Amino acid sequence: MNTYQVAQVGAAGAPFEIVEREVPRPGPGHVRIDVDACGICHSDAMFVGGALPGVRFPLVTGHEIAGRIAEVGAHTDSRWRIGDRVAVGWFGGSCHHCTPCREGDFVVCDQLKVPGWAYDGGFGETVVAPADALARIPDRLAAADAGPMACAGVTTYNGLRRSAARPGDLVAVLGLGGLGHLGVQFAAAMGFETVAIARGADKADFAKQLGAHHYIDSTAGTPVAEALQSLGGARAVLATAANSAAISATVDGLTHRGELVVIGADTEPLDINPTQLLMRARVVRGHPSGTAQDIQDTMAFSVLQGIRPMIETMPLEHVNEAYGRMLSGTARFRMVLTHTEAGRTR
Repeated sequence: MNTYQVAQVGAAGAPFEIVEREVPRPGPGHVRIDVDACGICHSDAMFVGGALPGVRFPLVTGHEIAGRIAEVGAHTDSRWRIGDRVAVGWFGGSCHHCTPCREGDFVVCDQLKVPGWAYDGGFGETVVAPADALARIPDRLAAADAGPMACAGVTTYNGLRRSAARPGDLVAVLGLGGLGHLGVQFAAAMGFETVAIARGADKADFAKQLGAHHYIDSTAGTPVAEALQSLGGARAVLATAANSAAISATVDGLTHRGELVVIGADTEPLDINPTQLLMRARVVRGHPSGTAQDIQDTMAFSVLQGIRPMIETMPLEHVNEAYGRMLSGTARFRMVLTHTEAGRTR
């Protein structure tokens, strides 16, 4: 093909429009990927709204990409070949030169190349990405499931496996949305005594279906921290809800040397005082997504344990409807744009 379709935003806050572009060629160290599926992440709204520095319009967002390598640029790692199934997530490549990269901590690279920010993202039929961003998709994982694993999946999986908790410890997951429904599944599969925290008694059965051993309704009247302490105190809380007040309410539910792992993005400050941390030696840590290898690990673990994101798929031409469902919270739980029959395979 000489041209391909993308869903682009012409200006901050504008709707998506489908346009034709010339097919790009991958440069050295890059590949071109024919996109089978791309998840819609809530953080895409920051790009579409022009809320992040350096966002350029017209914009093609999307950082939960799953597809097949269609073309390989010069001087690219020979392990990557045409036809390979690959995913690209929030980690869309690193500079390899800054201090974090020189320390091997690529996901906090000073010049992190997020798809849809540093280069065109996956809301289109094809995308060019650096080879260091590629994660190999297992044969048993459909593209529509692999896309969300490259951001929502790896963030929750990595946040748990790098926490202070060990199998058998009490671990709480705050929120049962696009991140939290995966976090509960991962926590249970990792051998943690898993607590799901959400709003409303009606979510209790769903939490148990995901694998939670306990459910805390944050609206029931008993403070969340008190409910956690009645269970013995949490070694770790994975805060997936983008609500600073709800996150702050979990701190006193941590056991001694417990850890609050924050992955839900909110611009409001946390309400935590030093005494809450000092007296019990508690830790609060922000956790970013994960590297391409982390994404690959996440997908492998998901296949091993039978964990999948709960998704709704729509074709690219319905992008405005799909994006709207993500924004309104009516999607259960991830919206995924599909571009081929491969992307729709379940």
